[in-house]
Amino acid sequence: MAQRLPELVGRVMIDPEFLADLQRAPDSILAEYDLTDDERATVLAALARLGQTSAGQRATALRSALIRRVAT
Repeated sequence: MAQRLPELVGRVMIDPEFLADLQRAPDSILAEYDLTDDERATVLAALARLGQTSAGQRATALRSALIRRVAT
């Protein structure tokens, strides 16, 4: 069974290597998750904004961008 958005966000928060992989190859990583088109677009938009943050802030920035989506 594919994982959902909450699992993706959780892993991003605790695994910096996973976040780096997600940034490098989002399509292959996101293929492992059962995301709606809206969730996928939200993740991709959040990833696009990460280029403006430092490496230490990336997990927090992505979490902040996705937290509302996970909560709904």
